[in-house]
Amino acid sequence: MTEPETLDGRGALGSTDELARLLRESPALGATRAALLVDGGVHGTEIHRRVADALGRRPYETLTSNGAGDLDDVLALGGRLEGAGLILALGGGSLLDRAKLASLAASGPETARHLTVPQRSGLIVLTRVPRRSMPLIAVPTTIGTGSETSAVACLAYPDAKRLVMGAALRPEFSVLDPLATVTLPRHLLVEGVLETFFRLVSPYVGDPADLPEPDARVEATAVRLLRLGDEIAEATREGGPATDEQRARSARLSARSHAQHLHDGRDPYAVKGWLIANELSTALGLRKMTAVAALLPPLWQAIDEGEERLGSARRLRRLWAVIRTGLGRSLPDRPAVGVASLIDAWGIERRVVADPEVTGAIAHRIVRAWGAGLPMLGGLGHPDVSRLLRRTVAAAGRAPDHEVPASPARAGVSTHRTEGQLSAVT
Repeated sequence: MTEPETLDGRGALGSTDELARLLRESPALGATRAALLVDGGVHGTEIHRRVADALGRRPYETLTSNGAGDLDDVLALGGRLEGAGLILALGGGSLLDRAKLASLAASGPETARHLTVPQRSGLIVLTRVPRRSMPLIAVPTTIGTGSETSAVACLAYPDAKRLVMGAALRPEFSVLDPLATVTLPRHLLVEGVLETFFRLVSPYVGDPADLPEPDARVEATAVRLLRLGDEIAEATREGGPATDEQRARSARLSARSHAQHLHDGRDPYAVKGWLIANELSTALGLRKMTAVAALLPPLWQAIDEGEERLGSARRLRRLWAVIRTGLGRSLPDRPAVGVASLIDAWGIERRVVADPEVTGAIAHRIVRAWGAGLPMLGGLGHPDVSRLLRRTVAAAGRAPDHEVPASPARAGVSTHRTEGQLSAVT
């Protein structure tokens, strides 16, 4: 049997045929009972049928899940998974996150104790948590989160969404079958490439240290990603589909963006833009990539202007120079303007509107969850976060402060408008 490709010690399979072969030929995966967790949006589809077929004759239970889920859902699912010898999870990033957390909760009480401790921090670190007692095989049906290979998961609480981190979260295997993403609409494909790019380069830009080998890997991967994004945007511009090969490459790069060799030696908190974008998304009820696309150009503008607490202007300019050369097409030389033009060319919406008091409350929420004595925001305080959000979120009837110029191609693109008030978390 051919061994699966490894990503940080985990097996990456390229198809459900490879999955069936792995399950058939690996005694360690010969579970007496399996659990198949399926996102309701893909239940009954061809990829669902093929994953179920890969289980062969072994007994299994299908559990269908809808929505993002919360702490109560994760703990309840953990109870249902107790006694399973193998878990397969088929769905998007939210479902995979739920499977990762629930499988650990099913393996012992330590995970539940970590998840239920009251706290204001947006980060939960799983320490001294034993590895899951059954293998988890993740089959992603979206591109961008890379949850199938990551050691993190997002979890909703009544007052906030928190990031849970721990090596034990990482699935044992992933299946990157292009059939799983065949129905993804164009906007989710290009947004998935942008999400992977943002996650890949954020530690590079956010940490001022030069690390030649990881730097070279990130630079090369960033160019490959943006070339691929251009390919997909062009192929789908008139309503045509992306190819299986393009979707397969997107899935592989998304999964690999979590690989440790890309980020060896980096400050784990050099990703402040991620924290801010996720809070903005949650607070305004935005899709995550709308928030990321709105934040990325003003974030890079602030870094380019010398805000060292957000990142290194020198390293940002170096990365952008590599990208401009590698893409082989005309892009603005200023990183913020250049990335805005790229987002616009791909047709990703990046204009968000909210009332000023709402934006102020979000800044308070961000600082409370990630700063104010916590290490994740470093030295950034409420005035700093508020300034960045004013550059990101437009008030009614006006552009954001110091708005990054838009490409003419954006004419006629819709705007996300958020009405009403948001109470600050206290």
